[in-house]
Amino acid sequence: MAPESIREQQSKLKEQYRAQPGSALHTMTVTGDVSQSTYTISLPTHAGKVEAGLHTAAGGPGTHACSGDMLLEALVGCAGVTLAAVATAMRISINKAAITATGDLDFRGTMGVEPKAAVGFENLRLHFDLNTDASQESEDKLISLTEKYCVIFQTLSTQNTITTSTGSQ
Repeated sequence: MAPESIREQQSKLKEQYRAQPGSALHTMTVTGDVSQSTYTISLPTHAGKVEAGLHTAAGGPGTHACSGDMLLEALVGCAGVTLAAVATAMRISINKAAITATGDLDFRGTMGVEPKAAVGFENLRLHFDLNTDASQESEDKLISLTEKYCVIFQTLSTQNTITTSTGSQ
């Protein structure tokens, strides 16, 4: 998509969202099918079905997608498309951009070995390797705005409420 096209498309959406705030609210849903016999869950994605399973550090065979990796992939994916859109809005040309997400997991927590060990990622890190036509100051602003507008970055860095329920939906 050409930079002018995305700017035009986003401009129309911004106008719509200002005029009709309710049209900006979208509820996203994913449903997966669990297999206890293989300790996997089948997840529909835009690229086809993905089988997620236990990480090898939790006893898995290493042949399925790992939810922890998928979380980091979601962070990198969201940061990447946000970076591209913000760069376009700032009229920055990106010659090359690679984004790496890293996080530390202590499997003693999720395996119930050490009650004081955290269950979940700690120390998430996002690294941008950029080659642009922008000054360092503009690149710093680009990263700052990418952090601000990246849905996954903000979701992971902000206290969130998750509710659970059981039964038929």
